[in-house]
Amino acid sequence: MNNAIEASNYSPQTAFMAYPHPDAFIVCTYFVAWAIYARNHNVFDLPVQNLTHVLYAFANLDAEGRVFLGDPWADTDKHYEDDSWNDTGNNLYGNFKRLGLLKKANRHLKVSLSIGGWTWSTNFAGVAACPEKRANFVRTSIELMNNLGLDGLDIDWEYPKTSDDADNYVSLLRELRQAMDQYATEKGDQIPYLLTGAMPCGETQYSLLRLNEMNQYMDAFYLMAYDLAGSWSDAAGHQSNLHGGEINVDKAIQHYLAQGIPSRKIVMGMPMYGRAFQNTDGIGHPFEGIGPGTWEQGVYDYKHLPLDGAVEYYDGESVSSYSYDPVKRELVTYDSPLVIDRKAEYIARHKLGGAMFWESSSDHNTEHDRSLVGSVNRALRQHAPLDSSPNHLDYPSSIYDNVRAGFP
Repeated sequence: MNNAIEASNYSPQTAFMAYPHPDAFIVCTYFVAWAIYARNHNVFDLPVQNLTHVLYAFANLDAEGRVFLGDPWADTDKHYEDDSWNDTGNNLYGNFKRLGLLKKANRHLKVSLSIGGWTWSTNFAGVAACPEKRANFVRTSIELMNNLGLDGLDIDWEYPKTSDDADNYVSLLRELRQAMDQYATEKGDQIPYLLTGAMPCGETQYSLLRLNEMNQYMDAFYLMAYDLAGSWSDAAGHQSNLHGGEINVDKAIQHYLAQGIPSRKIVMGMPMYGRAFQNTDGIGHPFEGIGPGTWEQGVYDYKHLPLDGAVEYYDGESVSSYSYDPVKRELVTYDSPLVIDRKAEYIARHKLGGAMFWESSSDHNTEHDRSLVGSVNRALRQHAPLDSSPNHLDYPSSIYDNVRAGFP
């Protein structure tokens, strides 16, 4: 790969690191374990031909740094209709078996385990501050990657709060990168294992991070370029505007670039949901209440938007969209296909790595003319193909018989 090595003084094994290919785009989505329940959204529903990477949310970590799966039944145990109850040995089932089968059938599809998230970031600071706990984190996360047959790890620490946290974050990444390289060396594997992070777009959070130091250990920075406005705001606002206002996506991207992050490592996150403001006269106006939402208050699945009675609007200056119901006086801020088109143009123009979505259960079917994954694919493919670098299928030391056998 061109530009595959970032100069580093920590280890010659940095050769295992790989940027996204300079002539191809990432299209990535989070898949959440809980989607298989009330949402009835399963791994086999993923539009794999229009995706290059899947981030599985989430694994948790305890106070001693041990990383463990958040929902073992969904993750490794659930038997689907074509899973036999008569298999011999110790076999992997659940979502991770399904992901392994997808990887086998679609060798371009890479799957990483995302650790943390908003709810499960509580222990990151204490773990990152302690060498022994960092060692536990590194050991157990790589064990999961190996046993489940994955292609990488994604760190979703929301958020480091102090200068010490930022320093310790670098230490955690360094030790994790070194261990991932050693794992690859021991396997004789020349396909890179991916170390990525879900990264903030709020100035308070990103200005604290040692981004230039983090860069030498990370393959991609998945920018959480959403939730820029919500129930915590003083007024109704855009939640993922590319330009305009005190906080916007372009401002965050320019900061990452200024800190030395190569453009191809920056992947722009986009929401597959809308945030609601009730009893408001529009963007920039006060509001009272946020409404019931689809699964949580104030948050609506994108595939249900615009809501009945609401009209969708596009703001070309800020590159954002929203719907407004003048009778209910309800505004919902979200990304429409037109916004996705414009953001894809921005990604191509600025030579960014691609697009990421939170999260897959909220989109239309990819053939639907309003599908966001479909929209970003059509737009990005006008400039370059999607990343087709190969995934991993060889895990001879997995604890699961069917993973060792290559997901037969």
